Amino acid sequence: MRFILHKLVLVPAIMAAAALATTSAKAETTVKVPFSFTVGGKVLPAGQYAVRHDSTGNFVTFASKRSPQSFTWVLGPGMPDPTDNTVVLKFGQSGQTHALQSIQVGSMITGHLDRKTATEMEMGQSSTGR
Repeated sequence: MRFILHKLVLVPAIMAAAALATTSAKAETTVKVPFSFTVGGKVLPAGQYAVRHDSTGNFVTFASKRSPQSFTWVLGPGMPDPTDNTVVLKFGQSGQTHALQSIQVGSMITGHLDRKTATEMEMGQSSTGR
């Protein structure tokens, strides 16, 4: 009886550890950005970037695979299905300049990342419409 009780406690603990390990493995996604772009006032080159979603689900880190440069933002609720784990980078463009505007991880999304660039792009769009 004691042996069975021990197994009943041990099996859920092992399953929980395996689920946590699987979740942690899925918490980082590598994306390839084919053009240079700005984020946080810095110009980043085209290349491979890691998008890391923390275990609490409240933060996302965007990091270059070639340099130690990284950025971290708070995530808030977004629109898609809560079971979706897709990573989406949204860029704005003004002329030849691209700017990272938001990062969406499943149903969570950052706020607007570069207010200055967004304002410049909106002004550029309204002036071209006249």
